[in-house]
Amino acid sequence: MHKEINQEFLETIVADVIEQASIEGADQAEVIAFKDTGFGVTARMGDIENIEYTNGCGLTVTVYINSRKGTASTSDLNSSALKETTRKACSFAKYTAADDCSGLADEGLMANGKLPDVDLQHNWSISVDSATKMAIECEAAALNLDEKIVNSEGGNVNTNTATRVYGNSHGFLKSHQKTNHSVGCVVVASQENEKQRDYWYSSSRHPEDLENHKQIGKKAGLRTLNRLGSKKIDTTEAPVLFSPQLAGGFIGHAISALSGSAQYRKASFLLDAMEKKIFPDFLSIEERPHIPRGMASRVFDAEGVTTQDRDIVSNGKVEGNLLNSYSARRLNMITTANAGGYHNLIVPGTTDDQQAIISTMRRGLLVQELIGQGVNNVTGDYSRGAAGYWIENGMIVHPVHEVTISGNLLDMYKNILMIGNDYDQKSGIRCGALLIDKLKISGN
Repeated sequence: MHKEINQEFLETIVADVIEQASIEGADQAEVIAFKDTGFGVTARMGDIENIEYTNGCGLTVTVYINSRKGTASTSDLNSSALKETTRKACSFAKYTAADDCSGLADEGLMANGKLPDVDLQHNWSISVDSATKMAIECEAAALNLDEKIVNSEGGNVNTNTATRVYGNSHGFLKSHQKTNHSVGCVVVASQENEKQRDYWYSSSRHPEDLENHKQIGKKAGLRTLNRLGSKKIDTTEAPVLFSPQLAGGFIGHAISALSGSAQYRKASFLLDAMEKKIFPDFLSIEERPHIPRGMASRVFDAEGVTTQDRDIVSNGKVEGNLLNSYSARRLNMITTANAGGYHNLIVPGTTDDQQAIISTMRRGLLVQELIGQGVNNVTGDYSRGAAGYWIENGMIVHPVHEVTISGNLLDMYKNILMIGNDYDQKSGIRCGALLIDKLKISGN
């Protein structure tokens, strides 16, 4: 490959592949091309452990012939390889079953015309030497905090620029670039026969939005030290408070259950939940795709459909599913522009923050880490290992480990009591600390 693989080049080859697909007999075609560049540095115990450079590219073509679908991918962007990939996709389509619901999203839904600027590209002109120094200083801020911090899984600095081009045979072809930068640290503390680990990190589209790297290391160290002296508690039933870093994932189980694929496969604990009250009156889930610098901001989805603001849950009632064009057709509905996932979900809070919620609790568990994947999206059964802090009379009493929290998501969602406004902007689901009334906590 002699040509520079830039945004303009990727747009050219996407257009060429769409044309080639038509020549090969495709009724419809869609193509996505990408290029990712960047590097990451990891420091461990004061030395550089790893420097990794990324420079990858590729293309995927999907064709539809008589409602039969064929897909092929390549990382070789030479013209001969692209033609061969297109031929393969067309030949694969001959062997798949016809499906009337397959095909491109409707032409009238394409994101043509002027689109909002969501401000996703901010390159970080940091050298490897500077990133190395930053990673070492980040880790040192944790290691030097206390002699109980005895080991490290590393301080790391990463920067990445992603270029994406999407085009289809409706004549739609658009591209965008986005950057992602992060700094993080993980350390281990030891006391007598006990060892604990914890972390902290910051990520953003723009390097100026990152937390200070030394503060990240210090926070990782403090979080780790605070976990020393963890106890296993007796089995009980008590309120459970998810930290802002975990609350988004808890809401995410409902989002997965409301996805089009879960709905048409009838593999969802929220089957046919439209217009049903699943959450308390005060809870809403808003999709806001055009937040500047948002980690899940998109002006069009993975099928070229225009994204727009909407409410998925309003006053506790489900107002919308998350559909791409295929799942929408299976359900006799219209795509919600969620091909490729959700776009910045916001759960407005009812109080200030985690500390404000803790101050109201007579007793209960603050969960800061979840272990395992014990969530059944079909039945809603929930059982996960947890670590965090025990609360009594509005104050943290001691750290807790080796417990399991369990319940059913339908009951858990109905029993949400409070939500903080301290949401994690690093997440695509922005939800603050979230308190649930009475969950089973299994310990001794």
